[in-house]
Amino acid sequence: MEYKNRIVSDPDILRGKPRIKGTRISVELILEKLGEGISIEELIESYPNLTREDILAAISYSADVIKNEELVEG
Repeated sequence: MEYKNRIVSDPDILRGKPRIKGTRISVELILEKLGEGISIEELIESYPNLTREDILAAISYSADVIKNEELVEG
């Protein structure tokens, strides 16, 4: 899934948190809702501006962030 055209960040919107382009729906919110067990269909129902592709882009973006993160053991 190519997320680069769907995920944007602007310091003036949501304090720069990554979000779905054209919305104020953050990647964080999408992941939280999915983690709570809400289905993709329920998310789209709750947030009609979202598409399945937006949600998959948020997941793909998050996977890339984690993949490139350095683990600090302590």
